[in-house]
Amino acid sequence: MFGDALHDFKVALVFLTRLPVRLARPWRAEDLAASAPMFPAVGALLGLAGGVAYALAWHLGLTSFLAALAAIAVVALLTGAMHEDGLADVADGFGGGRTRDDTMRIMRDPRIGTFGALALLLVVLARTGALANLAQPLLVLPALVTAGAVSRAALPAMLWALPSARPDGLAAAAGRPHWTRVAAGVALGCVLAFLLLGPATALTGVLAAGLLALLVAALAWRRIGGITGDVLGAAQQVAELGFLLALVSIRA
Repeated sequence: MFGDALHDFKVALVFLTRLPVRLARPWRAEDLAASAPMFPAVGALLGLAGGVAYALAWHLGLTSFLAALAAIAVVALLTGAMHEDGLADVADGFGGGRTRDDTMRIMRDPRIGTFGALALLLVVLARTGALANLAQPLLVLPALVTAGAVSRAALPAMLWALPSARPDGLAAAAGRPHWTRVAAGVALGCVLAFLLLGPATALTGVLAAGLLALLVAALAWRRIGGITGDVLGAAQQVAELGFLLALVSIRA
């Protein structure tokens, strides 16, 4: 059992990061669905790295805004900015495509257009501003850990709830994760938030992240009839932003 859990965690690391991970056996697309409960754990690990980067920058004398930029840059480096890329592609496709085919074609285009650049800029600035508002490293660290975990807990739920918009996409190859694995992933993200932030704060953040992820899912269902890897990336970014803004609003 431990060996399977470790393999699932490593598969989640391979899928969600650019870390050099060695697998005991070859990775198959089907393993992605099985690794769903580990998505929040990887998100928490990424948030921890960002929180450490923030604390180091803070103690070196950088302003809270620059320290927040350093934290976001470290996380983007570890993930290969894959979620940010998904956000930009979805913004371009949904903003510029009039038909489903147009939307899918634009999302496949590796170039970033006006909608994508604007969405990326606004979300990165908003995340940076939220962290800068929290300011103290002892507040930023748990915020990043829990935001990373909760926002990635939404991804297996979307994989379970919506079909793949492409017959040849990664979501189609992975298949739907079993609902028990989805529930385990969501529970892990929520438990981490409740332990690190307290019930009231965690509940507010989870609700904000969940509602925004649901909004992205509903929009994807309406526009392209399902999800893609880009849609998952966009949902993660928007959910994380919602979580962080909820924390800031509570402290205001």
